[in-house]
Formats: sequence, structure tokens, C-alpha cells
Amino acid sequence: MNIKLVVVGKLKEKYFKQGIAEYAKRLSRFCKFQIIEVSDEKAPESLSQAEMNEVMNKEGSRILDKIKDREYVYALAILGKERSSEQFAKEIADLTTYGHSDITFVIGGSLGLSKHVLDRANTQISFGKFTLPHQLMRLVLTEQIYRAFMINEGSPYHK
Repeated sequence: MNIKLVVVGKLKEKYFKQGIAEYAKRLSRFCKFQIIEVSDEKAPESLSQAEMNEVMNKEGSRILDKIKDREYVYALAILGKERSSEQFAKEIADLTTYGHSDITFVIGGSLGLSKHVLDRANTQISFGKFTLPHQLMRLVLTEQIYRAFMINEGSPYHK
């Protein structure tokens, strides 16, 4: 199984890098795990809606270039469907059972994801209505992917 995160922007904080590296190491026994960073679009603080759409479309183009046709894509979006860890674990198990061995998660930049990326996604997932920095979301998502594998294995990690 291949699990890929396509994310906008570079991760700068050492503590996030260390946490993600730990979960990536743990995931290596279950899957090939990789993170692909695409550059974020530089933009001033205050943008019109048209300018925001332009930024999201440019970032979205970079994201879509990293996704192959056969990949099952989760887009992280505030308006996506919330799942419990157990539901998420079952979904991952079901995907592999039904032949989806390439799963991609997409985390957009500070403005979110373009319509094109959301349209390409097979499903949208939300981690709640909180606004979280996309750097932190990488760590949270990586842990939840690891947790899903541990739940599916019947491990006591998930209590």
C-alpha cells in the first residue's frame, strides 16, 4: 500500500518535523509513506475573492500535477465529512480490500483548496470546525493514519 500526503508549503518547525518523522517511521511497517510539498503562492494579506481564487488555483494546479489517475484522494476540508478514528480505520481497510492501494491526502495552503482539487477528490474529510495551521494538520493527519493501521491490527495503541 502507498500513502501519500500532497501538501502546500514547506514545513519549517523542527518539532513538527520530528513528530511526523516518528509516525512515518512507525507507518513504514504498514505502507510506503511519503510527503510531497508543493510551493505556496506568495500573496499579500488582504486579497479580493478573485485574487484568493487565483492563488488557490495556482496551488491547486501544483497539487493536481502530483496526483495520478489511479489514486484515491482525500481532500482535507472544513466542510468535509467528519469521521471517528474507528470509522476512518474501517474506511482505509475497505479501500485496500476493494483494490485501492494508492491513497493520497491533500492539505491546502492557508486559503484552502481550489474547486478543481475538491472536484478531483474522491471524498472530503474534516477534522472538525477548528481552524488549524496546515503544518500542524500534517502531524495530526499522520498520527491518525498510523492510528487507523493500529486499530485495524487490533493494537492497544487506540484506547
